[in-house]
Amino acid sequence: METAVRIDRRVMKTKRAIHKAFLELYGEKDFEHITINDIADRAEVNRGTVYHHYLDKFDLLDQIIHGHLSKLAEYCTLHEGESEQTLPAGELKPVFDYFEANYPFFSTLLANRSSSMFRERLTEFVSAQLRKKLAAGDRPSDIDQELNAQFMASSFVGIVEWWIQRRMPRPPQYMAEQVSRLLAKNT
Repeated sequence: METAVRIDRRVMKTKRAIHKAFLELYGEKDFEHITINDIADRAEVNRGTVYHHYLDKFDLLDQIIHGHLSKLAEYCTLHEGESEQTLPAGELKPVFDYFEANYPFFSTLLANRSSSMFRERLTEFVSAQLRKKLAAGDRPSDIDQELNAQFMASSFVGIVEWWIQRRMPRPPQYMAEQVSRLLAKNT
């Protein structure tokens, strides 16, 4: 049992090194110019080790994004059964706290010119959460729920991008309160 834990720790340490190397490279050059050799050299692992864990650099990027969106989902406290359609600041603060705690990751992905994949995944994630929230609401609306969710998700991602690219000039609590008010106006 102890051996399995030790192996898992080594695998986790290797994956962290690969992720860190990839994100450093992603911050330095366009995605198209990053090679598996670059990643392996930066992470100080063999090229085969990278391929052992990931199919290619696209799979690596996808898994990194998926991992952060999964963690972000844990921070979201959207409850399907609630009748309230808006997102109170209390539900948004942990989200902004997560962005703040993972600033290097988000700033790197949002600063890179080829980060449209990340923006699309983040927008879809936020849109899905908002659709659940809007569907649970008890207020009738003459606005299509899908369009409303897309509008609010795009706005939210745009605000997050603005906040991160400007090195978080306002604290998470302030951002949560302001975004909550903005979203409330659109429900």
